[in-house]
Amino acid sequence: MDEGIEVPEYFICPISLQIMKDPVTAITGITYDRESIEHWIFTNKNTTCPVTKQPLPIDSDLTPNHTLRRLIQAWCTQNAELGIDRIPTPKPPLTKTHVLKLLRDLNDPKLQHKSLMQLELLAAESQRNKKCLAEGGVPKAMILFIVNCHKKGQIEKGLEEALSILQFVKVPTEDVRVLLKENDQVLDSLTWVLTIDDGMENSVAVKSHAVLVLKKIIQKTHDSDTNNLHVLERLKPEIIERIVRILRHGVTQQGVGAALHVLLSACPWGRNRVIMVEAGLVFELVEIELGAPEKRITELTMAILFHLCSCANGRAKFLSHEGSIAVVTERILKVSLAVDDRAMFVLSLISKFSATNMVLQEMLKVGTVSKLCMVLQAGQAKYLKDQALEMLKAHSEVWKNSPCLADPSFYATLIR
Repeated sequence: MDEGIEVPEYFICPISLQIMKDPVTAITGITYDRESIEHWIFTNKNTTCPVTKQPLPIDSDLTPNHTLRRLIQAWCTQNAELGIDRIPTPKPPLTKTHVLKLLRDLNDPKLQHKSLMQLELLAAESQRNKKCLAEGGVPKAMILFIVNCHKKGQIEKGLEEALSILQFVKVPTEDVRVLLKENDQVLDSLTWVLTIDDGMENSVAVKSHAVLVLKKIIQKTHDSDTNNLHVLERLKPEIIERIVRILRHGVTQQGVGAALHVLLSACPWGRNRVIMVEAGLVFELVEIELGAPEKRITELTMAILFHLCSCANGRAKFLSHEGSIAVVTERILKVSLAVDDRAMFVLSLISKFSATNMVLQEMLKVGTVSKLCMVLQAGQAKYLKDQALEMLKAHSEVWKNSPCLADPSFYATLIR
């Protein structure tokens, strides 16, 4: 477009400062391009009008401004020779009627897969569509579709799409409550997806979607007033075991994060911790850390390790891995305060309850003792410094004269 062309001011969106393609008027009377104002409301969660600063509720109507759109299209056509692209007529917004039709098509085997693909495309298209699909009952329909696949014991066409839709669309809390009360097979069906090893295309993507859905459901039951369901307390061993099994190779990085979230949420119950330890979770967590994951993954693994090392079997499994003490030590003062907190607690538990001579020598060898000295000198919280000092004093007879220490005299000064 020629930079010298003067575009009428009322053709310009106040947010994007570009010519509007689909002008809509908010309840405040200001017209915006639909994509920009929906991003402002739904994605950024803003509840005020960008221009007037008046309240703009997230569920407020956006009225298509057809007259302005036709004026913009006519102006673009008139200036086409100057490099102005014609604005195409936008697709009509998704309606609840259209959503209900697509859901009815799910009952027809010939239309089922096509309907699921259309629903997935709509879910990925815009925030407005996500809201409309949620209000139309799509999340509940997708969960029931997955449950029915499990009941049949076969992989249906559309399973991946159904799981994908549940990533895009918010699952209403009430739907989760009702489904878990009426149908105990919801969690079983997701576990079943995680166990499928043959006959499924895009296995890693499908399992990643499944564990992300599981995380979403667990969060809903954990964050809302559904304590009477005791979902986390009564998680079947098969669910925990399967999540542990897919951690390293069965899911995407996003799936790993979701799996760790689920496991961490289940950690407060002793029977869950026992199952996790027996399933080999401690080993898997150390292996994940040895792969130098992103910050959020490290925060999750350290938090889970803290819970698992609170029991004797967990500490034994932790110490059976040659790299465990080294990798936990290495993370201190390098990732975040949350990691410092959990990692120090892990080392404290080992120091207090599992400090054999071999373990103490390992802590010297891999630099744990030196790192504890650094914690005392760093600007850490007092309780972390107290933990470090307690460990240093508890084993001073073993550590104080070790040649592994860069400055034994400094160590002696610290523990006086």
